[in-house]
Amino acid sequence: MSENLSPADFIGVCGDGIISFGSGQPDLPPPKEVYKILPNYSDFKYGLIQGNANLREVLAKQYPSSTPDSFVVTNGASEALDLTLRVISAKAGKGKNKVLLPKPYYYSYPHMIKFAGMEPVFTELIDGRIDFDDFKEKIKECSAVIINSPSNPTGRVESIKTLKQIEKITEELGVYVLSDEVYKDLIYTRENYLIKGPRVVTINSFSKTYAMCGFRVGYLWSRDQELVDEVIKIKTHTSMNTNILGQEMAYEAATKVPRSFIDNQLKIWEARRDMIYEGLVNLGLDLWKPEGAFYVLPKIKNPKDFVMEMFKKHKVITYPGEWFGAPDRVRFSYALDIENIEEGLRRVKKYLDEHGN
Repeated sequence: MSENLSPADFIGVCGDGIISFGSGQPDLPPPKEVYKILPNYSDFKYGLIQGNANLREVLAKQYPSSTPDSFVVTNGASEALDLTLRVISAKAGKGKNKVLLPKPYYYSYPHMIKFAGMEPVFTELIDGRIDFDDFKEKIKECSAVIINSPSNPTGRVESIKTLKQIEKITEELGVYVLSDEVYKDLIYTRENYLIKGPRVVTINSFSKTYAMCGFRVGYLWSRDQELVDEVIKIKTHTSMNTNILGQEMAYEAATKVPRSFIDNQLKIWEARRDMIYEGLVNLGLDLWKPEGAFYVLPKIKNPKDFVMEMFKKHKVITYPGEWFGAPDRVRFSYALDIENIEEGLRRVKKYLDEHGN
């Protein structure tokens, strides 16, 4: 393992007493309903590029003023973001070819923006939330903005007031809003607020709500039908259809899993949130209290040394904050059971007792 770490060094690493606060995937099992189709499922032919009709029909009932044609089912939320950015880049041409990112950000966002031939521009957060004064100045030079609320890596939820301000200014300027809402069902403080507008692209997946990360079923929804159609054109020549078995499982989740499943899982996440937040605060670390998702982002002295030594000496995986645009911090995911969180905190204490903070 080199000193220049990347997510590939840690994703999927387990066993040998390792405790991983790294990977952002639920450890909780998917609902049993998604497996019931397996013994009788036999359709393995190519599917519609836009996504299975039955799944899009169900999704259309969950979003206002939409039809099945308003959606594209993708290989996870990541493909939805990638394809949308490519379409926006083509529309922008050599003009305002920039995308605004609140910083800290999910580590793949800047790479996706650059892969699409665009340039990331950053707006700093205050206490983990958007500073609208800074936002409204920087958005003027951009053709799009990515909003991620609840946030990976901060766990913070943007205020409805700020989201409505973003709706207003982006509509006035003709700026696209890519609203990454994969954690919309994991909010501890309020219901999710759906950002609205003619150039809003809502991006979601079944990965977090239903613990179906490996099935790679995501989607985008937009009232901008021209953008949706352009996304389909690109997808036709890249990945073609999204995994159709995964889509059928997603359909089962969307139609047969009761809301109580999500509510019960949210209670588990909140209990874990409280444990890791209070545990790190008691160790003297400075961090924001998460209001959603399952991440904390404490300040750590010498973050790179912390990440390397915690892995090599204490068998604990964490992610350096520099991946997320927060070089003085370290990201912990609390997508693991209470016993492992407790043991992981004990190992963090050993490090801090030796090195301080």
